Amino acid sequence: MNRKYLKLLWTALLSLCLSTTVFTSTVNAQTLFTRANVPAQVKITASSLNVRSGPSVAKIVVGLLYKDQIVDCIGKIGTWWVIHLENDTVGLVSGNYAKPYYPPSPAPTPSPTPSQLISNVEEQKMLDLINSERSKVGLTPLKLDSKLMEVAKLKAEDMVKNNYFSHTSPTYGSPFDMMKKFGITFQTAAENLAGNSSVEAAHNALMLSEEHRKNILNSSYDYIGIGISPSPVYGKVFVQMFIGR
Repeated sequence: MNRKYLKLLWTALLSLCLSTTVFTSTVNAQTLFTRANVPAQVKITASSLNVRSGPSVAKIVVGLLYKDQIVDCIGKIGTWWVIHLENDTVGLVSGNYAKPYYPPSPAPTPSPTPSQLISNVEEQKMLDLINSERSKVGLTPLKLDSKLMEVAKLKAEDMVKNNYFSHTSPTYGSPFDMMKKFGITFQTAAENLAGNSSVEAAHNALMLSEEHRKNILNSSYDYIGIGISPSPVYGKVFVQMFIGR
């Protein structure tokens, strides 16, 4: 290989290296688009603000926003927010005139108090009688569960509507199936049913029945739902649903 050829080859390689270096420097100098730490929305702080086609005031205007407008933000290029307008235009606004916007969190819905879960005097009376029996044998009182109250009331209404007296509902299935359908979780569960003319009479009948009395005095249960519905057959239908968590 002669010297002239080697000199030409070296010149070509040097030129390639210089071109590669210049190209790499150009790419690295670009500002990259990012979605990291980008708010879902930004709020305009300037009285009016042009939306640009790129991250520079030299870019063309593709939209106009006004003070306190809130727009969706999809990314960031340098100090410029990439925004999505309602007309499906995507543009950029300077971060100097738009700040991240976070909508206020809604106030938490207060949990219902026990008195709010009771819809009538009879339900309260039945709960008082049950907890009185439990206190006699040193058990903690049962607490009302809002979802269980709802399910017990639906069961009582279903029994009257469909004229049956059974733990198995033609509409909802077993008490346990019904509880699960309504999203109630439990470790243990039971149901008492009674048909009678008054709360006191129904309670006394349940306490005289060994199986029903065991449910009322079961230490593994800590929540109860009570449903009472007028019945043309019994006077009233009473449903007690117990769960332990």
